[in-house]
Amino acid sequence: MITGANRGLGKETSVGLAKLGSNVILVCRDKAKGKESLAEIRKVTGNDSVELFICDLSDLKSIRKLVEDFTQVHEKLNALVNAAAIYTPKRILTSEGLELMFATNYLGPFLLTNLLLKNLKAGAPSRIITLSAPSTTKIDFENLGGEKRFGALNAFGASKMADILFTYELARRLEGSGVTANTLFPGVMKTDLMKNAPFYAKLITTLIGKSPQKAAETAVFLATSPEIEQMNGHFFSGKKVSDSNAYSHNQEVQQRLWTVSAKLTGLEEQI
Repeated sequence: MITGANRGLGKETSVGLAKLGSNVILVCRDKAKGKESLAEIRKVTGNDSVELFICDLSDLKSIRKLVEDFTQVHEKLNALVNAAAIYTPKRILTSEGLELMFATNYLGPFLLTNLLLKNLKAGAPSRIITLSAPSTTKIDFENLGGEKRFGALNAFGASKMADILFTYELARRLEGSGVTANTLFPGVMKTDLMKNAPFYAKLITTLIGKSPQKAAETAVFLATSPEIEQMNGHFFSGKKVSDSNAYSHNQEVQQRLWTVSAKLTGLEEQI
């Protein structure tokens, strides 16, 4: 299952996995664009075992509906790639009162991953890959939604740090279950993710960014390679194990974020 599968890295990862003959689950927010991607991926890969599910990762109700729909037709899941991401220059709240970047980039994947753990355990050995970045932004637990102050780049960085903290805590909780959790920085990419970012941020992606097709090779590798089947709780930069900063390894912060996230998402059953 790949989220954000109708464009950028999510789409190219879906293509790469479909080429390998995998049964690929596309998760897209926009139904029309999702159908276009579904048809295109089936055509270019010759793989008809590609399915489409509609879900808005910023909407907790939508995520629960996705899991309900998925589990009605599939018992097992071998890999989950949390690739959906968004950047917004202004503070936007979801219908549930959550800041949009925090909800889409982190809180949605947190809930989706937890709700799919039964399927992932049934499909073990299985893998969870969450896309992130080498963020150094610390989590301000008193300002998670930017209600006191808001800076777009800081909020984006915090959401990416949250993904790393979550992955480390998740990996520890999953130890010995047959399910592994790792986080991936695929490198700077030339996509429209940062189209509304400040000029200097867009310039960096233009100058040194790699294509989504090239970057997706790393996500496909992490989702399928026998080399990393037993690797758990790592930060990958490309295909190599790297390391995130010292703050991201703080277990007290990891556990606090998990507790807060479970409360915000209404997650009752926890591992």
